[in-house]
Amino acid sequence: MARITEAEIADIVETILRERPNREASIGQLIDEIPNRITLSREDLAQSPTRPTELIWYQQVRNITSHQGSPGNAIHDGKLTAVPGGLALAGKATVA
Repeated sequence: MARITEAEIADIVETILRERPNREASIGQLIDEIPNRITLSREDLAQSPTRPTELIWYQQVRNITSHQGSPGNAIHDGKLTAVPGGLALAGKATVA
């Protein structure tokens, strides 16, 4: 099984957020829920070489925010928005 892509993670995040009443979630909440939605490969579950306290796929969740300036990224493309400590559906974020 191949590693999950950042785009695939973003699609799962969108699905999770659509199901939440406020349309947003913290990164921790997303990391808790994503394994309930998809089978992660052995490679996904490996320790990140650049973030030793995280698994590879955790890094991909966080990269949605980190890579927001790149075309093809869910934030860049207007699907998601970064909120303090998490992500929200674009146009659906609540004011903290």
